[in-house]
Amino acid sequence: MTREIRAPQFREVLHALRVWDSPLPGFDTGDAPGEPLALFREWFVHAAAAGQPEPHAMSLATVDGEGRPDVRVLLLHDADERGWHFASHATSAKGAQLAGRPQAALGFYWPSVGRQVRVRGSVTACGAEESRADLAVRSRGALAAALTGRQSEVLGSVEELARASAAAWERAGAEPQAPAPTWTRYVLDPVEVEFFQGDAARRHVRLRYRRRANGSWVRELLWP
Repeated sequence: MTREIRAPQFREVLHALRVWDSPLPGFDTGDAPGEPLALFREWFVHAAAAGQPEPHAMSLATVDGEGRPDVRVLLLHDADERGWHFASHATSAKGAQLAGRPQAALGFYWPSVGRQVRVRGSVTACGAEESRADLAVRSRGALAAALTGRQSEVLGSVEELARASAAAWERAGAEPQAPAPTWTRYVLDPVEVEFFQGDAARRHVRLRYRRRANGSWVRELLWP
């Protein structure tokens, strides 16, 4: 049975929470590289080394056909000169939204070091070969999840999911190269990337990269 939490108890817990009780790293923006990918990789590896759980988890924001925003958490698959990579079913809600409006934003939050990274840009769906290769290097569980399919559709019952998942796990074990036709790798090509370093005194440091039409980057400090 779900325990009912009343508003006063909820607010008491909420207002008692504190952030960044441990020392935080500095951020000398004068030493920042001329383009954002190098800094992202540096911050990512630093967060992982600092013990941040699942630093590759990120929020993906998209917009549906009626202009309503949507957001969910998924995993980063790569970050290279093409952009930030992730994957999903083309038939999922996010896949349909990206097909209709191929613009998106990503958000990373690493509380152990008080850092955030925000990325905005256009999204391109990769071809079938690259999408299949994306799935091939992942775990049996990832393949099973992809084979279960029907992501974002209405589910009749948890028993229905259990049956479909069990069949998918069995097939993933028997056919490691089993095709998942709707599985698609996506690449977000950035036009803006912001790096946020939290500060206990609330003098947060924010550095934004904006890409010019010629492909070069402008760096700007932002008020916290």
